[in-house]
Amino acid sequence: MDPRTGAAGATRVCPHCKTTILESSARCPACRHYLRFDADASTSIGTQEATTALQVEGTIRHPSEGGAWEYSVVLVIRDEAGKELNRQVVGVGALFGGDERHFSLAVEVVPTNDMRRGPNRRGRH
Repeated sequence: MDPRTGAAGATRVCPHCKTTILESSARCPACRHYLRFDADASTSIGTQEATTALQVEGTIRHPSEGGAWEYSVVLVIRDEAGKELNRQVVGVGALFGGDERHFSLAVEVVPTNDMRRGPNRRGRH
């Protein structure tokens, strides 16, 4: 069940890149296009101060010898019970001798002003 329009966690599609984003976003986190310039945008995600709750970075380097390595970057989101909420292949590719790839994952959180929900009610994601 998707959260209702205007509720915390409600989503929409970015008109530029067609990625599913939070309805409250003033800027698309994927393509970085601005989506709103109105007064409400100053209190929405994208302009409000975000906290980085998780950040992971790493590098894979293929040695000079040996055949190619193929890779798939898979993102999985689970709830507190371990139930899978979302799984996406974010990118794929190949590394050849001497190639290197850098990967970075960041999860940013922004408090909402959604007062319609009780303290024990949670969104889908």
